[in-house]
Amino acid sequence: MKLVISRIDLLNLIGKIQSIVPTKPALPILNNVLLEAKHDQLVLTATDLTLSAQVFGDGQVQEEGGITVPAKKFFQLVRELTASEVEIHAQTPEVAFINSGASHFRMSGMHKSEFPQFPDMSEAVTLEIDSKLLKEMLTRSAFAAARDDNRQVLNGILLEYRGGVATFIGTDGKRLARLYTEVRLPEGYVASYVLPLKAVEEIIKLIDTKETVCKLSFMPDKMGLEIGSTTLVMKLLNGQYPDVNRVMPKKAEAPLALHREELMSLLRQISLFAADSNHAIRCTFAPGELHLSAMSGGVGEGKVSMPVNYGGDKMDVAFNPHFLLDILKHCRDDVVNLSLIDAFNPFLITDSTTAHFVLMPMRLDPV
Repeated sequence: MKLVISRIDLLNLIGKIQSIVPTKPALPILNNVLLEAKHDQLVLTATDLTLSAQVFGDGQVQEEGGITVPAKKFFQLVRELTASEVEIHAQTPEVAFINSGASHFRMSGMHKSEFPQFPDMSEAVTLEIDSKLLKEMLTRSAFAAARDDNRQVLNGILLEYRGGVATFIGTDGKRLARLYTEVRLPEGYVASYVLPLKAVEEIIKLIDTKETVCKLSFMPDKMGLEIGSTTLVMKLLNGQYPDVNRVMPKKAEAPLALHREELMSLLRQISLFAADSNHAIRCTFAPGELHLSAMSGGVGEGKVSMPVNYGGDKMDVAFNPHFLLDILKHCRDDVVNLSLIDAFNPFLITDSTTAHFVLMPMRLDPV
């Protein structure tokens, strides 16, 4: 193996896959990145066995071949180089020579045959989707997903296809985000997949403004994404995702209209006084007004209010202000709509998009 590649191009390739390399690998070989020179390209592959990424860039290939080298050290070395080009040369399957300007290095590696094979998606069902639309769907649903829940499926995003519509759902049991968009798939195609959160976050990072379309590939146990020079393949999570329709409130005929920026400002203020034990604040709806209050023994007490178009009986609700702030950050309009039944049922936040956000109330402490 022998090739020359621009240092800037190599850095760009590294930036797309470096977070795939596991910090605590199940196998020693997973500490490595696979470098392959073929067809006038350098191909880099990294995997943690659950998530695999492959990127390629143009290079001057003088001899085809491949080798794996320690990913962290290789990435750090390339970042420190100053010459404009990098030569990678492997005379044996276990040793790579890296030359750049007046700098010369020998790096011990491992035979490429020990590296896991990149997943085959040749028999997958595929579709093309606008990349910015996909990024929006994932970003506005991923924030509501669980991070370390014992119910493994909640640590991911549910992607459902039915009737030409793709639905994206994230929930941690306390809040929920559901969005949908139309897609082109084979007629009658119905399927559901649970995408691991790490993979979703990698997709969000990979999508940039340069590539307008990406390709998704689906098999029963894995999903692939192709965008530009990058291919990402993830193992799907197993398990039955909760039926969110059971907790999804109906949109009220006359929902409350709330000025998003004003409410976010008040929530940031009052959250400073929420008790550390449960982070709950009290929300009181009164005719024409919304009052927010919180009390913490170690900090003090705070009260804020804003005008709203509420005309019902006085009602007290408790909730986590940080969860509501997260929802409001992912709304798109200056004014959002709030639908609520009472202090015990979840309430619904919507804007002019397809997004439906749900927040579960908390137990009210006695005044």
